[in-house]
Amino acid sequence: MGFFDRNIFIDIIEWLPENDDLIVYKYDRHDNEIKNGAQLIVRESQVAVIIEQGQFADVFYPGTHTLSTENIPLLSDLRGWKHGFDSPFVTEVYYINTKFITDLGWGTPNEIMLRDADFGIVRISAYGSYHVKVNDPVTFLKEVSGVEDAFTTEMLDEKLMPFVLSNFTDTLGEAKVPALDLAMKYKEIGDECEVLLQTKFDQFGIEIANFIVENISLPESVQEAIDQRASMGAIGNMNTYQQYQMGNAMGNVGEGNSEGGSVNSTINDAMQMGMNMGMASNMINQMMGMQRNAQAPQNQQAPPPVPSGPGAPPPVPGAAPSQLSFHISSNGSQYGPYTLDQLKQYVAEGRVNKDTMVWREGMPAWAPMGTHTETASLFGGMATPPPPPPPM
Repeated sequence: MGFFDRNIFIDIIEWLPENDDLIVYKYDRHDNEIKNGAQLIVRESQVAVIIEQGQFADVFYPGTHTLSTENIPLLSDLRGWKHGFDSPFVTEVYYINTKFITDLGWGTPNEIMLRDADFGIVRISAYGSYHVKVNDPVTFLKEVSGVEDAFTTEMLDEKLMPFVLSNFTDTLGEAKVPALDLAMKYKEIGDECEVLLQTKFDQFGIEIANFIVENISLPESVQEAIDQRASMGAIGNMNTYQQYQMGNAMGNVGEGNSEGGSVNSTINDAMQMGMNMGMASNMINQMMGMQRNAQAPQNQQAPPPVPSGPGAPPPVPGAAPSQLSFHISSNGSQYGPYTLDQLKQYVAEGRVNKDTMVWREGMPAWAPMGTHTETASLFGGMATPPPPPPPM
């Protein structure tokens, strides 16, 4: 077999990638030489680079090209050949995939500490994705892949990840977005990261696109605080809500009496719920820095357990019955204050009856609702007058 037998020379050079994981592929000659005049086929989304003696000889874009000393003058200069030299030659051909790589993900391996105006120091974690492609093959070979026979997306991900995480951390810290508003700022944060990363990736011959922030997670304690703040906003007036909850927990007192139910159990449940609601309210106020709602009654005289004697306070001057505050008592426990309108609603719902003890400012003592002038009318009848005083 002669030295110039064409079977030992390569006439056609091409790369048919079997998967999308390869970014750079060095053409395998199998120790064969490339024939002067061989055909170099470069497909769409590919670029071919000829390297001779460690120097970049030429770059070929999609199409079919003839490799010769005529169209690769640098090759002739390096070899010391004259143009048109017809001998075979050995050189390196690298193919570069120029399609966008869309399966690159990023995520914070450790929590990032940030200072937040609402919650102080918080730790967050985040993850997302981004797309890149090679837009300068020569720079990419010089700065990133080198002379590896193959360079994969996994290898590229390892090289780019430190820059991605560093830029994301800097962007998030400088943005100073409150923790409560992070969810609505994903796009703005991602766009800013993309701009900063492109400045860095230009040095590698890489173009970045679609930097996406998919999730930013807050610690469980901060999430619970956000949920509690949302609940407070939904409740509105805590005092009114607390009264409503206690009223529900009291159950149908009147019905319980008529059916032989345990009034004590019902009252105890109401007391327990009231205590729980008060404790929860205090905890939320301390954590959130909130004050009690201004609508709560101010400077209200607390009802005595069982006032007696002539020293009871006089009625509130000029106050309409609907504006007066009544307290309910049962088995030594007291609830309220309630307006007359609220008591009217409880009567209609069967929660209180004529035997329920009631007191308000100006009354000398606790009295059954059925015997007190202002509350007896709630039951559809007039108050039963008290027994006459003993003769003097």
